[in-house]
Amino acid sequence: MAKLLSSSSAPTLTLMEECSLNSSSYGEASSFSKRLKLLALGSELWSPYSFFLNGSWPPCLSDRNEIESHNQPALFAASSAPLLKDIALTLPHRSYVNNGYLLVSCNGGLNQMRAAICDMVAVARLLNLTLVVPELDKTSFWADPSDFGDIFDTKHFIASLRDELRIIRGIPEKFRARVRKDSIVTLPPVSWSNETYYLNQILPLIRKQKIVRFSKTDTRVANGGLSDDFQKLRCRVNYKALRFTPHIEELGSRLIQILREKGPFLVLHLRYEMDMLAFSGCTHGCSEEEEEELTKMRYAYPWWKEKVIDSKQKRLDGFCPLTPEETLLVLKALGYGGDTQIYVAAGEIYGSERRMAGLHATFPNIVRKEKLLSSSELRHFQNHSSQMAALDYLVAVESDVFVPTYDGNMAKVVEGHRRYLGFRKTVLLDRKRLVQLLDEYQNGSLQWEEFSLAVKEAHKHRMGTPSNRRVILDRPKEEDYFYANPQECLS
Repeated sequence: MAKLLSSSSAPTLTLMEECSLNSSSYGEASSFSKRLKLLALGSELWSPYSFFLNGSWPPCLSDRNEIESHNQPALFAASSAPLLKDIALTLPHRSYVNNGYLLVSCNGGLNQMRAAICDMVAVARLLNLTLVVPELDKTSFWADPSDFGDIFDTKHFIASLRDELRIIRGIPEKFRARVRKDSIVTLPPVSWSNETYYLNQILPLIRKQKIVRFSKTDTRVANGGLSDDFQKLRCRVNYKALRFTPHIEELGSRLIQILREKGPFLVLHLRYEMDMLAFSGCTHGCSEEEEEELTKMRYAYPWWKEKVIDSKQKRLDGFCPLTPEETLLVLKALGYGGDTQIYVAAGEIYGSERRMAGLHATFPNIVRKEKLLSSSELRHFQNHSSQMAALDYLVAVESDVFVPTYDGNMAKVVEGHRRYLGFRKTVLLDRKRLVQLLDEYQNGSLQWEEFSLAVKEAHKHRMGTPSNRRVILDRPKEEDYFYANPQECLS
């Protein structure tokens, strides 16, 4: 895939010029893609039916890309109608002795729950369990009342995995009374656990109880040190089985079509909502009144356990999202001009128009879903934050460039999805280095040319290209996240 800038001294490129450069390498890419197809088809995960489960070949392997017009390049084509719409229904059922039933209550936002669902499917398959369609979190900060079937295509989810495990829509009748009386074993699995934990600790419990509920599902499976089969099933669930509902998919496709008609576009995941700032304790650029408001909010939510936070030090350590003003300078330094089409994937920005004024002035082609779609089209999504996030997810995955300003769950999961689809360009911002450069530029220690060159140099190898996940023994929370770089699935 094309690089953002070929070197630190390369001339400034617009997004349209980048796409033109990309088209010049299609001949070379064609032979590479053919070799990759042969490699891919040799593994279980990349079997032919798996390509069709989501309606199309991955764009990096698609023949459509190889015959794209040289003068009118497109980094990917809009999603086409499924070639074999119901091929999942032809998969054979897997025959196995059922060891019990697993209920899971997912917690967190959309992408935290998405990753957890993938984990729990792989755990259920490992233990030969029957999985009940997962329950989604309705009590978190976002208070989204959506059920699984309001966001994901339940029929497709069940059918596309039937050769791996049995998934059912509801609790079997023989267990309903126990569930109603809350007399089943409910527990959160130990975080970052491997297959041995589930086989030795959880399986005997389920064999005895016949039905168990996992009360929390976030990061309950390790990033690495797992079998290839386990890892590849996590990928298969994420990229093939978890398809959004037809309504969400259709509206997402409409957003992409509107953007694509105007040319290449960059998705900016500007993580600067009130809840993020309150949770993280990051207040750079906020007024005293805003800092007090954010602090009160943090103390009001008991599940946000860290209360006393040194905002200045946290920012210097690179653990804060970039502010809108900082983001503006970084995008300019990376070479994006005022004609760049930018889609902002985010909730309501804290400080609203005051904080976004600079970005809008410099990049007048900034849009959001609320600007591109009518109020009637979005009416169904109001007060359903996870469904809104699903629209942003679809657009982010399909963008020409993805730039997250913070490495939260959506940023990580989208990054991994884009790697899976052919290492699409994702600018992985080095916030610790950027904060240092931004402060030096703003205090006059660096001139603009020096600042811009340093930013480009710092990110020339941070474009979502192939790399190995960083492993930190005994500190899994600090190592690279599986879903940001599922290397076991990237032949």
